[in-house]
Amino acid sequence: MRSRIVVFLLAVLLAGCASTRSPEALAANDPYEPTNRKVFTLNKKLDKYVVVPTVGVYILVVPEWGRTRVHDLLDTLSLPITFANDLLQGEIKRGSQTFARFSVNATIGLAGLFDPATSVFHIPNHGEDFGETLAIWGFDEGPYLVLPLFGPSNPRDTTGLIADYFIDPLHWIRYKQHIWWDATHEYFTLLDLRAQTYQTVQGVERSSVDFYSSQRSLYRQLRNNAIRNGKPEKNLPEF
Repeated sequence: MRSRIVVFLLAVLLAGCASTRSPEALAANDPYEPTNRKVFTLNKKLDKYVVVPTVGVYILVVPEWGRTRVHDLLDTLSLPITFANDLLQGEIKRGSQTFARFSVNATIGLAGLFDPATSVFHIPNHGEDFGETLAIWGFDEGPYLVLPLFGPSNPRDTTGLIADYFIDPLHWIRYKQHIWWDATHEYFTLLDLRAQTYQTVQGVERSSVDFYSSQRSLYRQLRNNAIRNGKPEKNLPEF
């Protein structure tokens, strides 16, 4: 928790140090673009020399069946956060689906290692986070930010990242070595995400004249689509 707060404060501090605000950057809601690009370059180096090699070893050592089990377990562990945000957004139907998925996978699915909620009961899966909840409540996203290690974000989503940490009931359970469990959980979440998106990210980078701008645009599109739950933009509620 402390590390995430430090990352947030560092991002705000770095953003505050930016002095050049071009008209193009302001138009793209990216007033701190010079600083963001520096953090973006740092993240690319971390990705190249640390994350990607680790993902390569993970894919090489762990067979697809094992990686699927890890993914299903991580998805089940994230369901309490999704359920809480479903309720906070007033999405009762989606919340009931999330609760049903957790109940099925935590029992029949052997503590989440398997996903019978999808394969057997065909219960739809979805994700929600507190950044999306804040958007539904009418909070503006604020300026675009690139966080060290975490990547694309904005003040609204960064606040949501911290809030979701406190929402997660696993972080309230105190037991021996719980700090190591937290670290392992975050580590495998990163591995799982990068293993699933590696080819897509590589394709975007190869086809982009400016990968930074492409990532910024793609992030906003994905977040806006997630906030709308895939619905057309005209169906968004007006605040």
